[in-house]
Amino acid sequence: MTTARVKVDIESPLSDDCRRLIDALNRTLLALTPPAFCFHMMPEEMAEPETTVFVARVDGQAVACGALKRHGGGIGEVKRMYTEPAFQGQGLGRCILDAIEAQAHADGLTRLVLETGDRHPAAWRVYERAGFSRCGPVLDYPDSGWSVFYEKHVTERTEAA
Repeated sequence: MTTARVKVDIESPLSDDCRRLIDALNRTLLALTPPAFCFHMMPEEMAEPETTVFVARVDGQAVACGALKRHGGGIGEVKRMYTEPAFQGQGLGRCILDAIEAQAHADGLTRLVLETGDRHPAAWRVYERAGFSRCGPVLDYPDSGWSVFYEKHVTERTEAA
């Protein structure tokens, strides 16, 4: 996705910019959720072939990220969604989700799932506005009061004329 100011591309999770975003995400999550219920995926894990990382840049500055992790059975998992506080509310999370969904469709995935925290209403709004619906526990995540789960069926994408 590209606009005059915003560009979303696939990038290496091992870059300094991506590591900085992931570190900020981890600090944010640990301030809201007990460590046992934070399911962090570190940059080295994100560099594995089944995961694609997207970074949103505003005027060249890396300010948001997210990832698609592929699982068996046509399932893709949305991971490591984060937008720097100064850039929240500008639609960058949606831009990342759109890129993830486009990649999932290109990869032939049929369903996207995710786990997020129970204290993240801003994230819930981003997912719900993007067409995700709450569901029960997904993949191997525990059914705890600390998690909220979402799913979305990947549909045929049409390009605007």
